[in-house]
Amino acid sequence: MAAGKTILVVEDDQDLRRMLRTSLLLEGYDVQEAGDGFEALARVDREPPDLIILDLLLPSVNGVTVRQEIAAQAATRHIPVVVITGSALDTDGLDVNCVLRKPISVPALLTVVRRCLDGGAPGALSD
Repeated sequence: MAAGKTILVVEDDQDLRRMLRTSLLLEGYDVQEAGDGFEALARVDREPPDLIILDLLLPSVNGVTVRQEIAAQAATRHIPVVVITGSALDTDGLDVNCVLRKPISVPALLTVVRRCLDGGAPGALSD
């Protein structure tokens, strides 16, 4: 259920961030945004979201470090994380719920978001 669920979109590409925000708002989610890793960590500390959509290649603090910081805190380690990336970086040891490759398929992203928020495993939806 989307009602009352907050998603933090962490993406430095403003156009992609806007598209993700619009898609999630249309589904009824509350959306927070961060354009870099430092801002993402500050937002998570201030008001932990129900789910994080995280780009790996970010200015200031990269997405790998953001994920590690979130996982290291007892208050935030339970938050599901969906990584979106156009990079060939190895994500195997990252401990995220799903990895989606750019360009993003909005229907696939929304399916992953719903499954993560419902407590289910996203399965093999990563491209």
